[in-house]
Amino acid sequence: MPSPVRRLLILWLGLPLAACASPEPLAYAGLASSSYLSPNINDSTGRMPFRYSSAVDWTHYRNVIVDPVAIYSGADAQFGDLDAADRQALASDMQTAFTRSLATRFTVTNRPGPDTLRVRITLTGAARTAPVLGTLSRFDVAGGVVNGVQSLRDREGTLTGSVSYAVEIFDSSDKRLLGAYVAKQYPKPYDLPSGVGPLTAARTGIAKGAAELLAQFD
Repeated sequence: MPSPVRRLLILWLGLPLAACASPEPLAYAGLASSSYLSPNINDSTGRMPFRYSSAVDWTHYRNVIVDPVAIYSGADAQFGDLDAADRQALASDMQTAFTRSLATRFTVTNRPGPDTLRVRITLTGAARTAPVLGTLSRFDVAGGVVNGVQSLRDREGTLTGSVSYAVEIFDSSDKRLLGAYVAKQYPKPYDLPSGVGPLTAARTGIAKGAAELLAQFD
C-alpha cells in the first residue's frame, strides 16, 4: 500500500468516535429565550433538540422583521477553531438565506405592528468539514458502515461540517415571545458536493435551516 494512503488510513482508523460528529447544540444560556427552551421530545434526529412553542395563529401575521443575524459570544458557544472571518461569512449567508425564505411567505419590513413578526437568528456554532478525510470516510469500510446508519437515521455523517443556531420569534408590537428553538443543520452523509470545501457543509445546513424556519409557519 502506498505510504500516503497508509498514513491516511492510520489517521482515520485512529480517530476517536467523539470526532465523528460536531458538538450537539445547547439551550445556550445567553439567549433571551433560554429559560423558555425545553428538550424537544418530538425530534429524533438531533436537528432541533430544544424548543419553545405557544398557541399562535400564524395566519394573523402578514409581515416580518428579520433582525441582523447575531454571532453568539457566550462561554457555551460552539465554534471550535472557526475564526472571526468565517463566523461573519456564515452569519451573512444566514441573513440572506433566511430573509429570502421568509419573503416567500411574508412581506419583509422594518416597521413593527400588530400583524408583524420579529425574527431573531443567532449563529451559535459551526464546524468545518475535515479536508480529505471527510470524503474518504464515505468510502472506507468503517466510515461506510457508520455513515450508512447515520443516513438511515437522518443524522450527521462522520467528519462533516455543520451549523448550529437559535431562532426566536416575537410579536413585534408587544415583544411577546411566540416561539423559539435551537437547531443544528448539516448535509446528508452521502451528499458529496457538500463535502467539497471547509464551509460548504455549513452553508448547505444554512439553506436547510432557512427552509425549516419557513415550514414553522404552516
